[in-house]
Amino acid sequence: MSAQVSPQMQPKAATGAKVGLSLVAAFVLVVGWAGGVVAALVVALALLGTPLFAIMGGASEIAWLLHRDAAYHHLRYIAPTVLDERFAGSPILVTIPLFTFVGYVMAESKTPDRIVRASSAFFGWMPGGLAIVCIVASAFFTTLTGGSGVTIVAIGGLLYPALRKQGYSDAFALGLVTTGGSLGLLLPPSLPILVYSLVAGIDFNKTFKAGLLPGVLVMIMLGVYAAYVGLREKVKLSKLDGREMLAALWLLKWELLIPVIILGGLATGLTSLDESAGLAALYTLGIEVYIYKDLSLKKDLPRIAKSSMALAGAVILILAMANALINYVIQEHIPNQVLEFMVHLGLTQTWQFLIVLNVFLLVLGMLMDGFSAILVAVPLILPFAARFTLGPFHMAMIFLLNLEIAYCCPPLGLNLFISSFRFNRPVVDLYKIVLPFAGILALALVMVSYIPVLSDVTIRGDIRAARETAARVNSPPREAWLLECVQEDRTNPLPCTEEERRKWPGGQVAAPVATTPEAQAPAPTAEAGEDAEDAELLRQMMGGGGDGGSGAAPAAPPSSAEGAGSGEINEEELLRQMQGGTDGG
Repeated sequence: MSAQVSPQMQPKAATGAKVGLSLVAAFVLVVGWAGGVVAALVVALALLGTPLFAIMGGASEIAWLLHRDAAYHHLRYIAPTVLDERFAGSPILVTIPLFTFVGYVMAESKTPDRIVRASSAFFGWMPGGLAIVCIVASAFFTTLTGGSGVTIVAIGGLLYPALRKQGYSDAFALGLVTTGGSLGLLLPPSLPILVYSLVAGIDFNKTFKAGLLPGVLVMIMLGVYAAYVGLREKVKLSKLDGREMLAALWLLKWELLIPVIILGGLATGLTSLDESAGLAALYTLGIEVYIYKDLSLKKDLPRIAKSSMALAGAVILILAMANALINYVIQEHIPNQVLEFMVHLGLTQTWQFLIVLNVFLLVLGMLMDGFSAILVAVPLILPFAARFTLGPFHMAMIFLLNLEIAYCCPPLGLNLFISSFRFNRPVVDLYKIVLPFAGILALALVMVSYIPVLSDVTIRGDIRAARETAARVNSPPREAWLLECVQEDRTNPLPCTEEERRKWPGGQVAAPVATTPEAQAPAPTAEAGEDAEDAELLRQMMGGGGDGGSGAAPAAPPSSAEGAGSGEINEEELLRQMQGGTDGG
């Protein structure tokens, strides 16, 4: 069922479409003026809805074939980084389809009902309790589905009628379930965290830890707003029932073990990431089919597997094509050129860069899905983050929180269209409804952007351990630098502070002060000087020259500029001295 548009809104929709097409055409013209016909064609195809993987793969082919150096006119330059160990051998490529499968299995079963019941039992008695239930349940569900819209369909479809029945206004209920579709992107084991870690080349376990505090902060801020609305609208509260809490928790016990299997295996080192994902997928399928019996292997499994693998395959295909395009971007130093242009405009302060970065990521997140935005933008922004010495996990939290906002931000947020379809509402009606929630998320983004400790506090123990290890062997703390600031070249990490740049120039041990052989020789003493004079006199008496016994005539003290300059004997002067003559003689 599609969203219905009233006759009164049709002229407005037509006008909006014309304005949108005009803006698109203007943007394409600007790109053509700045980058040429080929760039304009690629942008136009992207805006017209051409699949993203085709845009990236085709753009990389065209870029290499039109390279100014004929040596690069080969398609083999498209994908060297796709086939190397860092990409092709990454466990995340296996993890993406497995986690996607887990999310789809849970969505198709009665797991959402059990999550809602347990959340209601624990939070329903609080002011804004059912709204807090929606926040918690949505965040838990989104961690495994990656904000693909499944959360709005599964959790929102259950809680929207319940919120309305309990007395919440339609605007608040609809805005909450729409925003809830993107919550949880910062919490482990979030799929976007895994994809970001793969592209940025950072440890996903540490990124999981870094996301805990910002993720909980966002949920607390939304929870405070939900409590305020509950009190303002005088929503009836449910009674605190210990028996219901225990019963609901017992019913949900099997699903609660899923994050324990994933995170526990990683924390203890018993399993790797792909092994944890495989165990979680097998476990989830087992409990839903054989314990709860919500699904059937014959009837439901083929359909669920087909849907989940279609999404996972699309993500992996986009990953491969993005790497092909990234290879060209890095080869041509495009980020450095853009950075030089920004510096030329006067954008030299970190706070200025953060403003531009957040606006860019917000717009990009509205134009494409989260995975695509990560693959396109991360390689472009990391050189800038390195130049402004931002922390790698600080950068990750800024990026992922921008995605959360972009999903529900007017006018192009993906959640707006999914919610419009699911609840049969015109998408323009949702613009005003989601603004308070988008504003709260924007406030959280400002806090995370300008208070780096929110993202780094859980990593400081790892940084201290890395520094202590380096200090024991008296070597530069390169592992600590990788955790403290974004590196342009992770194979050659550089210091993050001016003090350490002086101590470790170029990231290496400071070389000793260079000295010449003359400086290394001991200073001559008076006795040594006398010995040298005696030796020189002996050589002259024996007919040796001043050149160390070459047989040349001894050098007399020069009496003229010529003699002083040549160092040779002046025969006329010697004859005058032998005859007792003088200079005037």
